[in-house]
Amino acid sequence: MAHAWILAGATASGKSAAAQILAEKLGCVIIAADAMSVYQGMDIGTAKPGAAERDRVKHFGLDLTSPEQSCSAGMWLADVARAAAAVGPDQGCRLIMVGGSGLYIKAATRGLDGCAADPAARSRWQATFESGGTEALRAAIAARAPDALAKLSDPGNPRRLIRALEHLDASGALPANWSRPDRVSRIAVLRLPREQLHGRIRRRVSEMFRHGFVEEVRALCQRFPQWSPTAAKAIGYAEARAMLDGTITRDEAFERTVTRTRQLAKRQETWFRHQTEASWIDIEDTDPPAAVADRVLQTWRKYGPAKLIPF
Repeated sequence: MAHAWILAGATASGKSAAAQILAEKLGCVIIAADAMSVYQGMDIGTAKPGAAERDRVKHFGLDLTSPEQSCSAGMWLADVARAAAAVGPDQGCRLIMVGGSGLYIKAATRGLDGCAADPAARSRWQATFESGGTEALRAAIAARAPDALAKLSDPGNPRRLIRALEHLDASGALPANWSRPDRVSRIAVLRLPREQLHGRIRRRVSEMFRHGFVEEVRALCQRFPQWSPTAAKAIGYAEARAMLDGTITRDEAFERTVTRTRQLAKRQETWFRHQTEASWIDIEDTDPPAAVADRVLQTWRKYGPAKLIPF
């Protein structure tokens, strides 16, 4: 059974910098739990570690496919398995999993849930949502399985409701692991005051646009004219592509990226609050990364590493 030290948090919370420091200190490899960092060439907009960081620490979970291809959680889990094999079973805990994609972290600690995605069913339930909202989706779930809604920790999330309906259509029941609480292993989660986090997000997006982000997107569009639906919706990338198409201005692309990133951060914190046994580490914008890393290490040592699914 493999184990990993897990560090989560909202985007721009400083988790990657802390993880890098701790990986170098502890002799660990890093597994990036980020659903957009899996795409090759999508570097600046996903704040991927640079060449210097990767030279010092081996990273997994990055650059698994091109933007024109879809990437599943299963593909990412296969790279997690490679990371576990790389450190070996008798080396102690030498895996650090860091990221804001809660579903990836959940997949690594509890496994994938149930049936494969059904595009036809998803389109049908998406249409139901567009016409009747979340209430229509909840009503459809209640009609099929009256007790199913009680098993959903986020019944206001339309994606989760649609996924639940896909499962009910396929098998008449929700996956077994949906009914088990996620409260198995505590994970360290960084948290900043909301206004400080918003300030960091605006500064990060500003740095992106000043340091070649639009040029990165232009080059990717030339290399990959067609993008997968997930990559095409990536925060910042969708806005930059619209700017390059002449649909919106550069200022509009910038502001929309800031807004969508803030919305993502809020969703991430909500997810970790309700879906995990989070050990929150409250930090300030002025805290040095080394000091943040020390507090993360204290939390890890207090609660121990998380068990990963068998590989």
